Amino acid sequence: MANELGANISRVALPLVAVLVLHAGPAEVGVLSSLQTAAFLVIGLPTGVWVDRMRKRRVMMASDLVKFVALGSIPVAATLDVLTIEIMFGVAVVAGVSQVFNDVADQTYLPNLVSTTQLSDGNAKLEVVRSGAFLAGPGVGGALVQLLGAPRTIVATAIGALASVVLLLSIKVPDKPPADIERGPLLRGIREGLVYVWRDRLLRGFMASSAINNLCVSGVLGLSVLFLAETVKLAPGAIGLLLMSGGIGGVLGGLSGAWLSRRLGSARATWTAILVGAPAGLLLPMTQADWRVACFAATSIMISWAAAMSNVGQTTYRQTVTPDHLLGRVNASVRFVTWGVMPLGALVGGLVAQQIGVRESLWLLMLARVTAFVPLAFSPLPRVRDFTELQANT
Repeated sequence: MANELGANISRVALPLVAVLVLHAGPAEVGVLSSLQTAAFLVIGLPTGVWVDRMRKRRVMMASDLVKFVALGSIPVAATLDVLTIEIMFGVAVVAGVSQVFNDVADQTYLPNLVSTTQLSDGNAKLEVVRSGAFLAGPGVGGALVQLLGAPRTIVATAIGALASVVLLLSIKVPDKPPADIERGPLLRGIREGLVYVWRDRLLRGFMASSAINNLCVSGVLGLSVLFLAETVKLAPGAIGLLLMSGGIGGVLGGLSGAWLSRRLGSARATWTAILVGAPAGLLLPMTQADWRVACFAATSIMISWAAAMSNVGQTTYRQTVTPDHLLGRVNASVRFVTWGVMPLGALVGGLVAQQIGVRESLWLLMLARVTAFVPLAFSPLPRVRDFTELQANT
């Protein structure tokens, strides 16, 4: 929780430091924001290989310590009056790289802590933490900037990374050593992860479905503020509340994920979430500055609920069927593809909106998102109740 909350606060605090302290322009702020997430595209695949060759908890602790030092350098530089936008860029890169290692190791570490039958419940709890941090992070970040000032707020994010190290140290389960297997060249290790995902029909379907969904949703997110401010003409306070509504759906999805998996079966619960979430986005373009403002909130909540439910199922399946020595590479391969399309989605959404209008672009993106269920319709998912009925590489 400490790491996730700190990461979400920093996504708000870093740009605010650039604007309020360094008087950065739109282009510089855009570069800074992109550098916080660009690491997955650059090192996402090799990170999976490296994580498979190391102890997972040590990777998480080391990445948190690196992030603590990097973020802590900002208030120090500001106090000494030597802070520059170039330093901010460097910190964003280092923090982004650290987050990549932490995320891949995090998803790979859970099977070392709980049994296979507890994975769904464990992933659901983690989804609650992530969604709660996503919901609270921007608000907490804004409040801290107002109370402490932008540079000092970065101290809070650095302390969050340090707190994560302390909490990881408190785990009593021994940090399992990596599998004793031959370590080949890096490129071969990357290829093994990609090939494993491609050969498993359900893993391949999940990856394609998530990529379509993320492509469209990232385009919508890129236009949301512009849509609410310029097209719907809402006040900033109302915009902030609407943008936070998605976190509510994520928390609800995490809380209901394990229960629905037990009630319906892990595979059916995942399939149900995808089917229910597919048409929900069609409400969003109907948003107006009257009672129909609820359309935006309802869409955000439903999409986030479905995403959280789906993430619980997908992650549990990956952790169940993937050999331990490959899990880091498989997680990294999936994340590389599904997150790698997000900058493209934001770019496409902006270009299309420039040509046909913002509301019309939202209609197009949400209609395209409905097709995200298609790759899974031709997978084994709709025909089974639980993931335990499926074998790897079917």
